[in-house]
Amino acid sequence: MKNIIGVRFKKLGKIYFFNPKYLKVKKGDKVIVETAQGEEYGEVVIPNRYVEDEKIIEPLKKVVRLANNRDNKRYNECRRMEKDAYRMCQKKIREHKLDMQLTDVECKFDDSKMLFFFIADGRVDFRDLVKDLASIYKTRIELRQIGVRDEVKRIGGNGVCGRELCCCTFLSDFDAVTIKMAKEQNISLNPSKISGNCGRLMCCLKYENEVYEEKLSRLPEVGERVKTPDGEGEVDGVETLKEIVRVKIKDDDGYFYKKYKADEIKRDNNKINNNEKATSEK
Repeated sequence: MKNIIGVRFKKLGKIYFFNPKYLKVKKGDKVIVETAQGEEYGEVVIPNRYVEDEKIIEPLKKVVRLANNRDNKRYNECRRMEKDAYRMCQKKIREHKLDMQLTDVECKFDDSKMLFFFIADGRVDFRDLVKDLASIYKTRIELRQIGVRDEVKRIGGNGVCGRELCCCTFLSDFDAVTIKMAKEQNISLNPSKISGNCGRLMCCLKYENEVYEEKLSRLPEVGERVKTPDGEGEVDGVETLKEIVRVKIKDDDGYFYKKYKADEIKRDNNKINNNEKATSEK
């Protein structure tokens, strides 16, 4: 078991684990930690706790100290520099007539470099822009192109569900989202229905998909022949989350439709084995 704390460097950023050594911290404390890019200023979001060794990715960086007044002053100074650098970079982009949109600026706590994030439709030759910024701020300058999802996360907003966007509340990483996920969840493929504020497929399709895959592996497909308490019939529809199957059954008067719980019907064993195999392959 190892003693760890969780630290976040940005409001909605990813949480990183650090070794606090002898320090006892509480949620909300500000700390200075070691990173691959030097010392950084962050906020404790997970206080001291013990975690099993196999769940820790080594090497675990250390917490240098609790932030003092000098550190807090330096942090606030970085924020002011970022605002000034943002305005200056915007001005230089216009001067060089570059087809790019500046989204954010990050000043490293140890003054090792400044990062400028932007979005653009294609490649941008920003070499002259970097030279201008380096001559002004006398530090290493890096420009990084980001996607539209990152931009929406920075701006914020509400989704079609009426709640604050997932990427602005708890989602720290962007996983690949495919149209297949929308199909498996039986969602309308109308772009306006499955696209988020960024214009890309909604992130919730990804982290809800595992539940649908697990349930679909136990449910019959539309068109499959099944046995019900009322006789054999053909699956006409499936309510995945409720695990309810609508079956079309033939009788003397023609056909009738009835809904059954998944455990009330019997399927062909070959179909079940094929579904389990497909799920395991994923």
